[in-house]
Amino acid sequence: MATVTERIQRGVPTFSAEFFPPKDDEGEATLWRTIRDLEPLDPAFVSVTYGAGGSSRDRTVRTTGRIATDTTLTAMAHLTAVDASLEDLRQVIGSYAAAGISNVLAIRGDPPGDKDADWVPHPAGLSYTEELVHMVRRLGGFCVGVAAFPYLHPRSVDEDSDTRFFIQKVKAGAEFAITQMFYDADQFLRMRDRIAAAGCDIPIMPGLMPVTTPKSAERGADFAGAPLPAAMLERLEPLVEDKVGYRDAGIDLCVELSQRMFDEGVTNIHYISMNRSPAVMDVVQRLGIAARPGA
Repeated sequence: MATVTERIQRGVPTFSAEFFPPKDDEGEATLWRTIRDLEPLDPAFVSVTYGAGGSSRDRTVRTTGRIATDTTLTAMAHLTAVDASLEDLRQVIGSYAAAGISNVLAIRGDPPGDKDADWVPHPAGLSYTEELVHMVRRLGGFCVGVAAFPYLHPRSVDEDSDTRFFIQKVKAGAEFAITQMFYDADQFLRMRDRIAAAGCDIPIMPGLMPVTTPKSAERGADFAGAPLPAAMLERLEPLVEDKVGYRDAGIDLCVELSQRMFDEGVTNIHYISMNRSPAVMDVVQRLGIAARPGA
C-alpha cells in the first residue's frame, strides 16, 4: 500500500477524507455508501478515527482493515494512547500491520468523558505523543502522522511551547501532520510559518469540514475549539431559515478556504465527512481536484 506522503506529493492538489467507525448496522450501511461514492474520485487517502476518549477501538481497527482489503483506497488508521496499556497498543499496531495498513495517525487523545479534563496516562501506558510515534515506528514500517493545532494545543501555554512540542513529534519519526479543524486561513498560515521558521518542513494538511446546516456550524466550532470567523457568520446567519441557501453558502465558503490553502502551497486538504459524501463531493468537484469517475 502506498504511503500518505507518496499519495499527497503527486504534483497536483489532492484531497483526503475522514470517517468515524459506525455504531450500528444502519451507520455501517451509511458509511459504506459514502466510501463507495468517494472511491471513484481518487482521494489521496481516507482515515478512520477513534471515538471520544479512545472508545470504539475495535471498530476502528475493523473498519480501517476492511477499507484496506475491500477497496482501492489508501487507508490510514488513527491510534491514541487514551486508556491503553503498552500491550493494548502493541496489539492494535499488530492488527493494523496484519491488515496491510501502512499509515497511522498517532494522537495522544483527549481524556474520556471530558476533553478539557486533565490528562491522566494509563498506569501501564504512554504519556506523550512523541512516545507513541516512536513506538509505532519501532514496531513496523509505518508512515506516521501527527496532529497540528492552528489555535494552539489546548495544553500549550504559548506559541513557542506549541512549536517545540510539535517538533519533538517530528523528531520521533512523524512524516506529516493533519490539523485540528479550523475555518480561519490566517491562523493556519501563522502556525505553518512558525513551524517552518523552526526548521521543520513536513507536509501539514488542513483539516476542514463543509458547513451545510446551523447544527454543523455549531459542531464545527466545537471541533475547532474556536468560534467561526465573523466574516463567515455574516454570510451564513442571514440564511438560517433557508436550508438550500445556507448549504450553498457553506459549500462556497469551504471552496474558497480550500482554494486559499492550495494557493498558499498546501498539497492536500483533509475533509471531515461525518460519514456522508455529498458535501465533500460538491467541494472537491468544484475545486477540480476529484478524478472523473470512469476517466
